Amino acid sequence: MNAVSSVPSDIVSLRMIHCRAEQAARGEQYHLAVFHYRTCLEVAERREDCRAVEFFALRLADCYDCMGLGHKAEDFRALADSGNGPALLG
Repeated sequence: MNAVSSVPSDIVSLRMIHCRAEQAARGEQYHLAVFHYRTCLEVAERREDCRAVEFFALRLADCYDCMGLGHKAEDFRALADSGNGPALLG
């Protein structure tokens, strides 16, 4: 069992993880923010919430831009633009 499957997908848990991601991003702890945003993105995909997938993909793109990883940022922007591209999380 991987770590993400043990994360509850209820909205309260998702919000808590999102808050941790936002706090890490504000503190310029982008690796930690990416970890939390990816968890949020995976939960949103499991919930089949297209708007949340788009939101979290864009937050990941912002973090990767700040980290100087433009190619990764482009991948997540493409995910957000596609509406629901699950292949990037592999």
